[in-house]
Amino acid sequence: MTQVILVDSLDNEIGFQDKMEAHIEGALHRAFSIFIFNSSGQMLLHRRALNKYHSGGQWTNACCSHPIPNKPIEDTLHERLQFEMGMNCELQFRFTFLYKAFVEPDLQEHELDHIYFGMTDQIPQPNPEEVAEWKYMSLDSIQNELNERPSIYTPWFKLLFPQILKNVQS
Repeated sequence: MTQVILVDSLDNEIGFQDKMEAHIEGALHRAFSIFIFNSSGQMLLHRRALNKYHSGGQWTNACCSHPIPNKPIEDTLHERLQFEMGMNCELQFRFTFLYKAFVEPDLQEHELDHIYFGMTDQIPQPNPEEVAEWKYMSLDSIQNELNERPSIYTPWFKLLFPQILKNVQS
């Protein structure tokens, strides 16, 4: 049983809950999202494997997951990036983002998301259980595609992308 860390809106830890229960109830919990850029300024995107319990087949950032209770978030970041994308690079914390989004089938992502950026030209070696395909895209191309075909992106990516643009430009 995978557990998530329940938090209040100020990111104070208030307990633990089974991951699926938290997503059914919409309980606020800690998460992280990793955004990888190459030396050309393009962002790494991946299409979630079709068998994922939600948002299968949708495009999103390089890696998204939940910290493991009683373990430093930095350890989990690198483990998940290696597990999902078969890559490793230096990651820098950029900001937190509180959001709530509904995902099929009747689940809620209610997360205080810790956002990390990394830069590498390493070629991903993705785990097929997690990733259907991957690509690098320019930020302008991503914005255009979000405007034209928003349904192919995960709900959290659509909410986060404007903040990512602000942080890349700062």
